[in-house]
Formats: sequence, C-alpha cells, structure tokens
Amino acid sequence: MSMEAASERQSAGKDPDKGSRRVISIPASGPQGGWHSMCGTDIAAWCGPATGADPGGITVFAIFFPGQGAQFRGMGADDFGRYPGLTRFACELLGYDLVSRCRDNPDDVLSRTECTQPALFTVNALQTFERERREGRPADYCLGHSVGEYNALLAAGVFDFETGLRLVAKRGELMAAASGGGMSAVMNIPAPRLLDVLREDGVDGVDVAAYNTDTQVVIAGSDSVLRAAHASLRARGIRFAPLRVSAAFHSRHMEPVRSAFESFLEGFTFAEPRTTVISNVTGRPYERGAIPEMLSRQLVEPVRWADSIRYLLSLGPGLDYEEIGGKSLLRMVKSIERTGARDALVKSGV
Repeated sequence: MSMEAASERQSAGKDPDKGSRRVISIPASGPQGGWHSMCGTDIAAWCGPATGADPGGITVFAIFFPGQGAQFRGMGADDFGRYPGLTRFACELLGYDLVSRCRDNPDDVLSRTECTQPALFTVNALQTFERERREGRPADYCLGHSVGEYNALLAAGVFDFETGLRLVAKRGELMAAASGGGMSAVMNIPAPRLLDVLREDGVDGVDVAAYNTDTQVVIAGSDSVLRAAHASLRARGIRFAPLRVSAAFHSRHMEPVRSAFESFLEGFTFAEPRTTVISNVTGRPYERGAIPEMLSRQLVEPVRWADSIRYLLSLGPGLDYEEIGGKSLLRMVKSIERTGARDALVKSGV
C-alpha cells in the first residue's frame, strides 16, 4: 500500500468533529413498533439512551453493511474524492479503473459479480473510514449481508483494507466462475411453508440461500429447478422476483469453488474482532478462531439475517443502528421487529 493510502487510512479514525447524524432506534417489543430518529451535534447526546428505548435498559448500537443489490451507477462519487490514495491503491490491486466503473457503469459492469463485490467493499470501506474520522462512536455489533460481512469484519479490525479487498476480489472471481443456476426472492411466505409448497408440487433441489425476514426468503437452484419453482409459485399466487445474479450463491452449487477459496484463505492471518461481529452462517457472534471456517461456509450456506437481527433484539429493550451504503437492510429490520412485536402481543394475551 502506498504511503499516501496508508496515511489516509491511519487518519480515518482521528479528529472526530461534531457533525450531525441520524440514529434510528427500534423498540425490541411493544405495540407501537415505531421508528424514531434523533438528530444532533452533541456526540454525548447520541451516545445516551435510544429514543423509544427504556432509559434504564440496555441499548445496543449496531452497524450494518449491505450485500449485492446495493450497487448503483454513481456509487462512491464523494468517497473516492475524499480518499484518493486508497482509491488509487484499490484500482491498482484490482487491475482496472474502479472509479470509472462505478461512475459510468459501462455495459452494466456493476451487475457482474466479479466487479460488484470489490466495488461494494471498497465504497463501503471508504464510508466506514469517513464515519470513523467524523464521529468516532464504536459499535457494539457489526454485521453485513453476504459480501457485506467482509465490511463488518474490516470495521471490527479483523483485517486491513488491503486484505479485505484481496479476499473479496477472489471471492467475487470464484463465485462468478461458478456460472449456472440462479436465485429468486420469495415474498409473504415463511420459509417452512414455502419449502412444503414446493415439495407438494414435486419441486426438488431448491436451497434457501437467505432468510431475510420471517416472510421473505431467497431461494437458489439450477436453472431447471428454478423454472419449476417459479411455475409452482405463480400457480399458487405467491410473489417472487428473480435476482440478477449469475449463479446460485449461498447454496450447494458453490461447493465446486469452496475448496479454492479455503486454500486462498490459508494465506492470510486474521485478528480477533475488536467489536463483536455476527456471522451470517450462525446468526450469532463469531467464535474465537472461527473466521476462516465461517467465511468458507458462508459460500454454501444461507445468510441467516433474520436470526441475526432477532439475536440483537433479544439483548435489550432498544436497538440503535445505522446502515452503511444502503437502505435495504433497514426495511428488513423493520419487518423483523414488527413480527417480534406481534408475537409478544400474542404471548401476553393482549
């Protein structure tokens, strides 16, 4: 890494100012189930009890990082200018002009997995560094959706920017090479019921690739399996949306590239997280020494996002959080919180 890039990264966590910031607080339970926002310039104010949470209880602050699907033309425009050294380093490491690809998206290159993943990682890393420089409040928990988990690990100090970018670039390259098959998001049906429906209609070979909320899941499979699944869902009036991906990620179809990624991981050393990171594989905090194993398993196992959020909501009466680089995860969290509030009301007999 160049001296300029290293200097930019080193200074990212220093000199916090008192810029305004939005904090969203979600009550872990209760009939209101509302979102509340607080704006201010006093860091001490937003380090205090969350709006809507019990002041005497525990408030958890988490940072979320999105995965594929959060990319868009023009992404990173401000971030690249703030960190020119790190940006040039990323372009050199990747072997192409990442800035122009993000700015112009020629030939829809941002939809290609081998470009999407390093682009998202880089832009979200730069936004994380800027957040550290401006605000400085450490999170209690970091978690990311799919490739976003690498940004969570970076934020937690598990590896540096260069290591993270090398890992994500290799991951994207291998996953793109495992062509064939696809993925679809299925809405308004719990995963167990969805799998029952598909079995009843004779559709075999479908994997759940992501448990996003209690009623939104992502399925993965071969092209022929997905065609059969789509026909079944369409006939039953169940909403689904095919995803613009080149393969069946987070499923058995990634097994052919898993060993190559495991070998690649052996060339790196990982620190223990300074901030607790929630694993996509388990929906629980990483166990000591488990990072290579979890990153390997993440390729072939579902993203347990709903379990991850339920774990955070179980820790106390309030959850403060922010999402770096997107808003899709916020909508998922709101859905999960609402389900939890309804369940609590049912159990209480209200």
